[in-house]
Parts: sequence; structure tokens; C-alpha cells
Amino acid sequence: MPAHPASHSPSHRWLALTVLCLGVLMIVLDTTIVNVALPSIRVDLAFTETSLVWVVNAYMLTFGGFLLLGGRLGDLYGHRRVFIAGIAVFTLASLACGLAPSQEVLVAARAVQGFGGAVVSAVSLSLIMNLFTEPAERAKAMGVYGFVCSCGGSIGVLLGGLLTTSLGWHWVFLVNLPIGVAVIALCMKLLAASAGGAQGARLDWAGAAAVTLSLMLAVYAVVNGNTAGWVSAQTLSMLAVAVALFGLFLAIEARIAQPLMPLSLFRSRNLSAANAAAVLWAAACFAWFFLSALYMQLVLGYTPWQVGMGFLPANLIMAVMSLGLSARMVMRFGIRGPLAVGLLLAAAGLVCFARAPVDGDFWWDVLPGMLLLGLGGGVAFNPMLLAAMSDVNPADSGLASGMVNTSFMMGGALGLAVLASGAAARTDALKAAGVEAVQALNQGYQLAFVLGAAFAALAAVLGVALIRAAHSAGASSPPNPSAEGEPA
Repeated sequence: MPAHPASHSPSHRWLALTVLCLGVLMIVLDTTIVNVALPSIRVDLAFTETSLVWVVNAYMLTFGGFLLLGGRLGDLYGHRRVFIAGIAVFTLASLACGLAPSQEVLVAARAVQGFGGAVVSAVSLSLIMNLFTEPAERAKAMGVYGFVCSCGGSIGVLLGGLLTTSLGWHWVFLVNLPIGVAVIALCMKLLAASAGGAQGARLDWAGAAAVTLSLMLAVYAVVNGNTAGWVSAQTLSMLAVAVALFGLFLAIEARIAQPLMPLSLFRSRNLSAANAAAVLWAAACFAWFFLSALYMQLVLGYTPWQVGMGFLPANLIMAVMSLGLSARMVMRFGIRGPLAVGLLLAAAGLVCFARAPVDGDFWWDVLPGMLLLGLGGGVAFNPMLLAAMSDVNPADSGLASGMVNTSFMMGGALGLAVLASGAAARTDALKAAGVEAVQALNQGYQLAFVLGAAFAALAAVLGVALIRAAHSAGASSPPNPSAEGEPA
């Protein structure tokens, strides 16, 4: 049955958004919930320290590698259909993870999980853009999506600890089963089927293979860089092959009649600028999330539960901003102003962490940075997403969604690797000079926080300089007449 006009059933749109965000939350949670269970998994399945990293890396490889392809599949075959298929794959892979009797089965299931997660993440933004075409409602909806993406990782840490402690590590995967089944059933009820915005186009298999292999090699080189060495033959050769494959991908796209990624997309100044800002912001955000957790645990001696509670003020502020105030700011001031202010507030929060001492106090040395980062992230994330999607043709919205998710993923992975390496090098140099171990560790983290603050500030500059103010309210090309978004 064709979709009804969006204005006829606003309650269904918001209910559909809730279901979509529940599916996205399941994917976001999985990036951190598993980390808490790794020690238990290692003991139960007899992983070595070296092989245990593949429980994480297998997921990251396929997740990062298939984001662009997942987005294009949504454009070709319908975002609703591909979203549901991605949730189904992720849910079945979660079942396999939870029941895994061996290391090999768990690692293979994690790789399949990453593929499903990539597909869901890649088309979720385009579904929301098609659900909400009126600028004010779209800004609010993107705020909800931004909150889920921003706070899901912190929720995962708390939930992972609770499930692992009370039920066992299997349940960090098995908990996805009822959620996945509910999301699939509700999506089939609330979202109308469509033939896809790029109907009639064929999948560019050569381009898909080139870019997927390129991204997978790049992700592997980055996540394994600290272990293998950043200037080792393995790391440099893999990065070189990844760059060569990406060059081949661009050459294919320039010549083929129906490319996976039309190069004309890069003529969209907002899309290009937002993706560049997303890379820098993700690098800064990962510095905050991972390194501040390490500072609280390894320098201040907090327990994992205390670390999770330490993030609570930032999460609450981000929730308030994302779920209403950020949308009002976008409607009042446009995209550029809130984006720049939010990123600069986040940079200030990282500077607060950069001065936190070894004997730091939560109220004076942790809380101010958390408040600023929660406020900055809550303000900036919504306009960044709106900028990335604002002037993209609906037929390419899935690909644009995949591109911005790829930027976040690659920026976060690369940024964390660079910042962690810088922190480790600084710590090692200070230890060699005779500085006490904890003091050296803290000064290494301080350097990383300074670099993260610089990334966030540079992202703010790019946003102000390059994003066009004309799309301040998130206006875009008219949606597809058959766009997913209403009850069938």
C-alpha cells in the first residue's frame, strides 16, 4: 500500500522514530557493551591476550568496511527493506555470539554482527530524513537520533557490567534478541515499503569491492597500529594498499555509468564540510570517552561503576540538549552557529581534562569537563548531521548517511589510535627521564586531551568557514513520493 502523506499521521512518525532509534541504540550499545565482558569471555573460551582483540577487531573490520555499501543498498532496494534486513542479520549474529562454543565461532559471528550493524547505521539517517520533511520536526528528530548515538556508548558500559556480573557474558549478546525481533515487527507495521530512490540502477560491484576492501584494510591497520607499530612494514604496507584501492575506487566511479558513489556528491559543500568536521569531532569525542575513562580508573583509582557514574552528568545534559533545546537553537540560529559553539564548548571541556592533576577531585577536575563536553556534544551533533544530509538528493540519501557514519567511524578509530600513541610516547619518555609512573601516565593523557581539543576547535572552524547558512533549518530536496515513513 502506498505511503500516506507525512502530515496525516504525525503520531506514527514519532513512534516510527522511536523504533528506528531503538534499532540504532542496539548497534551503538554493541560497540562498548562487549568491552566490559572481554575478561569473562577470555577465561571461558580460553582466548590468549593476543587473540582476544579479534572479538573487537572482527566487528570493527566489517562495520567500517560495509558502511558505504550498506547505504547504497538502501538507495537501490529501499531503505526500509535494507534496515530490516540489517536488524535481522545483526540479531541472528547476536544469537550465534551468545551461544558460541569456541573462539572461532564467536569471532566469525562478530564479523557478521559488524556487517549487520553497518547496514543499519548506514540507512538509519535517510529513513529519518524521509520520515520528517518539515524543518522544525526534522531538527527535533535528528536531535533524538543524535542523543542515541552520543549516549549509547556510556549506557553500554553500565549495561555490560550489570549483565556480565548478574547473568554472564553470553547475555551481552542475547539481550539483542527480543529487541531485534520487536524492532523488525514494529518496522514492518510502521514503515511503508518502497522500491528505492535509485530504482532501476544496478549495483556497482567493482566499486563496492574496491571501497569495502580499502576501508577494511584501513580499519585493520589503524586498530592494529599500536601493536604492530605505526612505522612497521605491516602497517605501512596495509595503509598503502588501502590508499591504492581507494584510488582505484575513485577511478571506477569516474568512468562507470551507474557508480556506487557519484563523485558529483562531493560538489555538495555542506556534505563535504560536515564529513570533514565529523572526522575531527569523532577523534576528539573518542579522546574524551576513552581517555577520560582511563584517567578516572588508572590515575584517580575509580571502580568501573564509578567511571560509569562519572559520565552520567554529561549524558543527562546531552539528553536535555539533544531532545529539544538543540533543535530550537538550529531553528533560531541556523546550522553554523550552534555547530561552532557546541564544538568550541567541547574543546573547552577537553582543555579542562588536560589540566586535571594526579590527585584530582571529581567536583573540580572531572565534573567541569564532563559538563562542557555534554553541553557541547548535545549542541553540535544535531546541526552536524543536518548539514551532512541537508542538500543531498533523496535518491542518494542512503549513501550520504553511509558516508557520514564512515567519517565518524574512521575519524574515531584513527583519532583514538593517534591520541593513544601520542599519550603512550609521552608517558614512556617521562618514565625514561625518571618521572613517577602515575605522573607520567597522567601527563601522557594530558597531551592527548590537548590534541583532542585542537581537533574539536578545527572542526568548529571548518563548520563556520565552509557550511552554507542557507540550509540552516535542515531543508532539503523534496522527499521521494514513495519514501518510507508512514504506516502501510
